[in-house]
Amino acid sequence: MPRILIVDDDPEIRATMASLLRRQQIPSGQAASLDAARRAMQSEPFDLLLLDVNLPDGSGLSLLPELKAQPNPPEVIILTGKGDPEGAELAIEGGVWDYLVKPASIKDINLSINRALKYKEQRDRAAPRTLDISGMIGSSQAMRECFEIIAQGAVSDANVLITGETGVGKELAARIIHANSRRASCPFVVVDCAAMTDTLLESTLFGHRKGAFTGALADREGLVRQAHTGVLFLDELGELPLAMQKSLLRVLQERRFRPLGENREQESDFRLVAATNQNLDELIASGAFRQDLYFRVKTIKLPLPPLRQRPEDIKPLATHFIQRLCVASGIQTKVFGSDFFAALADYDWPGNVRELGNVMERAFVASGVEKFLYAMHLPKDLRIKVTRARLAAGKPEVHEGEPDFLEDAPLEGDLPSLKAFKTASERRYLETLIHKTGGDIPRMLDISELSRSHFYALLKKYELEV
Repeated sequence: MPRILIVDDDPEIRATMASLLRRQQIPSGQAASLDAARRAMQSEPFDLLLLDVNLPDGSGLSLLPELKAQPNPPEVIILTGKGDPEGAELAIEGGVWDYLVKPASIKDINLSINRALKYKEQRDRAAPRTLDISGMIGSSQAMRECFEIIAQGAVSDANVLITGETGVGKELAARIIHANSRRASCPFVVVDCAAMTDTLLESTLFGHRKGAFTGALADREGLVRQAHTGVLFLDELGELPLAMQKSLLRVLQERRFRPLGENREQESDFRLVAATNQNLDELIASGAFRQDLYFRVKTIKLPLPPLRQRPEDIKPLATHFIQRLCVASGIQTKVFGSDFFAALADYDWPGNVRELGNVMERAFVASGVEKFLYAMHLPKDLRIKVTRARLAAGKPEVHEGEPDFLEDAPLEGDLPSLKAFKTASERRYLETLIHKTGGDIPRMLDISELSRSHFYALLKKYELEV
């Protein structure tokens, strides 16, 4: 039996809704505030929320992200006393089932409730689809939403438009959609729209016959035909010239095209997946992109978030990159110092995941055969930017500390030996000592309580200079 939670600060509204549900033999709970709603949902599960917007302790819309983060979230119907276009937009973007303005008719409320409950029942019965997302790391709410859209794209044959900044992983997302679709065993053909001239792009897409133009010394099959039964991935779609946009629109409508120098048309059964880092709405407004093509390609739209908007994914991504490098190099997994992830968290990552992967490779190379990774192994330009950002924000400096091996390394196989840990700690102590004292040898000897001969022996051992 489904259960509904009525969240409204008006006791008369709560009583009316509860009476309405009782007549349908639907059990319900009541909450007069956001806090009360949270407590109610902690004590028992609900299938549907009738949610007011204006509550004593905040906006009901603020509850939507919390609901979406649940493993099996309830459906939501907004029932508010004041129609607000911006609020309605936020609610729909937040995934609500319906947005009703009081006083809504009993018929409309009943219809919306019954449809929402039926949808929830069907969703609960649907077998969860196993999605192979190899290489796409992320457990943040933003990425979970992306995975939901990817799953929708995988079971469909509709066109997909992937948007996002450079380096967020648009081609990877396209390949994952392809790998999980019915076309997985068929070609995945990539076209970089930004890398070719108009003439070259037309020939590359549609192919040509020998003698079609100067330099056409032989017949050439176009990429549209090569993508037959598979996926045609158009990268940097926003760079596509207007003339080619018109040709592409016709191909998408009819799945037919004519190679240069050919009299007869050819067919190609392909699926289109496109990607862009540009704002196509702005390009349409400026006349640089066709609106009809935009509507055709964005049947499924997948917006990938920048890395700075999902900071909780930085650590698992960095760990993934380092582990992959260690495996490729045939060495033990490295252990991270406490300052390493702190530095990564304070950087804004304009190049997103691609930049993070490059930075991890540079840190890996800089660490050499050392077991531990510290912030000092990160590129200097990144460390400078992080330091400037911390100073500008008034944050305290994060000092290099002992490796967080108990947190960051699996307890089987990757835990360093006591000797290795002592060696790394000794080296870090000396490096910090030199840094803190500015290389003042008498002061270093006084602080460390080492003899001069022992001190110089350690410097030689670790190849350190003062």
